[in-house]
Amino acid sequence: MLRNIAVAALLAAVAPVASASDAEHSSATDTTIPGGVIGAEPSNWSIGIALGYGVRSNPLIQSEDIPILVDLDIAWFGERFFFDNGDVGLTFSDNDWFTLNFIARFNSDRVFFGKTNTRIVQVDFGAGNIVDIEVRVPDRDYAIEAGAELLTGGDWGRLQLTAFRDISATHGGYELGADYSYGIRQQRWYIEPSVGISMKSRKLNDYYWGIRADEMSLALAGYHADSGINVSLRVLGSYQLTTKWAVAIVAEYEQLNNEAAESPIVRDDHVVGFFAGFGYRF
Repeated sequence: MLRNIAVAALLAAVAPVASASDAEHSSATDTTIPGGVIGAEPSNWSIGIALGYGVRSNPLIQSEDIPILVDLDIAWFGERFFFDNGDVGLTFSDNDWFTLNFIARFNSDRVFFGKTNTRIVQVDFGAGNIVDIEVRVPDRDYAIEAGAELLTGGDWGRLQLTAFRDISATHGGYELGADYSYGIRQQRWYIEPSVGISMKSRKLNDYYWGIRADEMSLALAGYHADSGINVSLRVLGSYQLTTKWAVAIVAEYEQLNNEAAESPIVRDDHVVGFFAGFGYRF
């Protein structure tokens, strides 16, 4: 899934006017101060907060949507090592053409499984034989994934290519991704549409969306998911009030791959989200 949309809005909302074509974290040695003024003292830290209202839908059955009210953006960039909102990375190469990073992260598919409920449903087998059955969405664990990230950009936009594999023996699969965005800045206004695709392997898909034998019931059939491709779209816009404050709005849509969408525990074949509020960069 895409990174939290409130953080995405915050990053663009209080970015300096001169950095519209910079990658999201285009370099571990980048000394630009997001939200600062040109010529200010460089800092390795990037800290901000987004305040507003937003929500991300939950595609699982018996689930609650995920609210977004307050979100933090915390990043640190050293000469080679960096930390960026939960991602830990090492820069292998950083030049005028591209940046190549090694990154360790948590898989984001797990977030939906923390907002589900157990319910009792009645199944009528006829002849007055009605049985109460407990329907529980199976729990899933976070996976630690490691891989490579290639970032490049210019007047034509920004491109991010990623390849991650599970190193925690949780799902044993991998994910390949590509994301393209194009930023348009007019004085204090900034608009950025983006499109992304992610190919999820059979093992990854089956772990999160499959139903194993010990999880089956009369109301939940067994299911095995194969590999599939998710497609996502996002548009964000912001207006910079000061060098540190901005107002921003962002909306995103992600189409789940068919293998995930056909799972018995999936209600919707897509995920939508939005956020509107204020961003402040320290």
